[in-house]
Amino acid sequence: MEYLKLSIENHVAFITINHAPANALSSVIIRELSQAFDQIAENENVRVVLLHGEGRFFSAGADIKEFTEVENGKAFEKLTKNGQSVFEKIESFPKPVIAAIHGAALGGGLELAMACHIRLVTERAKLGLPELQLGLIPGFAGTQRLPRYIGTAKAAEMLFTSEPITGVQAVQCGLANHAFTDEELIPKAKELAFKIAKKSPLALKSTIELLNYTKHDSYYKGVEREAVLFCQAFDTADAKEGIGAFIEKREAIFKGK
Repeated sequence: MEYLKLSIENHVAFITINHAPANALSSVIIRELSQAFDQIAENENVRVVLLHGEGRFFSAGADIKEFTEVENGKAFEKLTKNGQSVFEKIESFPKPVIAAIHGAALGGGLELAMACHIRLVTERAKLGLPELQLGLIPGFAGTQRLPRYIGTAKAAEMLFTSEPITGVQAVQCGLANHAFTDEELIPKAKELAFKIAKKSPLALKSTIELLNYTKHDSYYKGVEREAVLFCQAFDTADAKEGIGAFIEKREAIFKGK
């Protein structure tokens, strides 16, 4: 794999995103994530998965430069639905998946983290969905998962303002399980992963299946609708302005077109 590292220790598979400088989620990384989880699913020696990022960030979001290579929203639809499918694979994965988040988990990075069963964060980590700042909306089920964790009102505030919350705030509102110092994060994540790995694999699988029973048909309909609206947003002048402003490091001026 080009951008992922995969290793196994004491029944725990460690997946590390290694795409400097921001671990941006390109289409290649999404494909590699799918391949990694398929590989782990077939390995009976693995009982838990720990996902984290190399360097300064967990993942600062989608690869925005890749957006400029796509002609229109319809052409982007395949990537959007593929990302949703891969993240759904992670959420329904029959082995517990832990995300260890440091630096930032923004946009697609947070959507990836929300697909994991448990989220551990550093106190100073930044978590958010800033897509509206680009004239876009989340495209990997972020609008559907975020309210499930923190409620509609808080999710609306995060989405509308594009402002991230800290790791401590994420724990307080239910988006993350525990917050640690930068130095503590990985040791504590490993400690939890090894603890869970001692449980019965069959019991863990059944528990994950039952946890996912809390979803309703409206969730899947919402995810499907999100993909359609994301592609429509991609074709707007506002989105082109937002993406251009991000790349040029300036404030976007939206005109509602």
